[in-house]
Amino acid sequence: MREPALVPRLRPFTSTVFAEMTALAVRHDAVNLGQGFPDTDGPAGMLETAKNSLFGGDNQYPPGPGRPELRAAISRHRQRYGASYDPDTEILVTAGATEAIAATLIALTESGDEVIVVEPYYDSYAAAVAMAGAQRRVIGLVETEGGQLELDLDALRDAITPNTRAVLLNSPHNPTGTVFSRAQLEEVARLCVEHDLIAVTDEVYEHLVFDGAEHLPLASFPGMRERTVAISSAGKTFNCTGWKIGWICSTPELVAAVKAAKQFITFVSGGPLQPAVAYALDNELEWVENLRVSLQEKRDRLSVGLADAGFAVRPSAGTYFVTADVRPLGFDDAAELAWTLPERAGVAAVPVKVFTDHPDEWKHLLRFAFCKRNEVIDEAVERLRKLV
Repeated sequence: MREPALVPRLRPFTSTVFAEMTALAVRHDAVNLGQGFPDTDGPAGMLETAKNSLFGGDNQYPPGPGRPELRAAISRHRQRYGASYDPDTEILVTAGATEAIAATLIALTESGDEVIVVEPYYDSYAAAVAMAGAQRRVIGLVETEGGQLELDLDALRDAITPNTRAVLLNSPHNPTGTVFSRAQLEEVARLCVEHDLIAVTDEVYEHLVFDGAEHLPLASFPGMRERTVAISSAGKTFNCTGWKIGWICSTPELVAAVKAAKQFITFVSGGPLQPAVAYALDNELEWVENLRVSLQEKRDRLSVGLADAGFAVRPSAGTYFVTADVRPLGFDDAAELAWTLPERAGVAAVPVKVFTDHPDEWKHLLRFAFCKRNEVIDEAVERLRKLV
């Protein structure tokens, strides 16, 4: 087992890689499966509600905590997990989950604190920890014999020190598609309670789980309601990533602390879009279930195509993403292939190692996004067959 490592406070942002990959994709007229946003719109009723708000005079600052109808809808939505949150004191609307994570870490950690982060990780995590003045302590996922990735619980236990303040956990997991099991989450919860840690949970893919997998909020485990900041958003659930409407659910004390930080970041955002998200949470979950089913089919469609093209495809139980091992194609480093893939095959993907602090351990994997129309996936697969 690799020893958990304390790493430098600052690092280049992965968004630079995304920008360069996108530029290469445009230059070579490549199919861009590198970035995780869908190419279709969300439910019509939600869009109609947004239009009515935009043209109905809802274009000024919303209340600081978020519009009351959205906070009430978030509270009702969270009840699906058996959780009760007061919409007036325990819910805060944010500019997407990215701001929610940053504001939470800025509010609840400080210089000298350590935040445990699981790699590979969404790139904003490293930046958010750094902006808070804290230090990230990185542990990794481990691969089972069947290629499934799991949380390294031994590494998590070893990573906790007297300076540990928080654990930042993402399930369903970007970029690997891993969904943590009940047994794994039970141990995370036990460790958080034992060591008096705050849990920050990124749950933006909560509805997008496949093959009978279940999203289990960490806050629902014993002792975790009072120490968890649960974060989600509308973007992935309703195909509206550009709206940047997210939220946190937690105790009044923790929400108040995060709100104090958030007010100096964006203050408020998305006023006319918030009623549309409230409408969608109350009325469009059947649409979301259809989306989940279609994404599972798209995952299978892309996975089969990648395997036919010679990749060794890893399991994905959720999110927009599937990862694939490039070594069967004769490549040692997925990044080297990624930089030439737009020109070589007319497809763009992202190397998983850019989401890590230990790139050599992840250099064999590419991340592909399947949240695209079927014809786009089919075109990408046809082009990738040129690699065989």
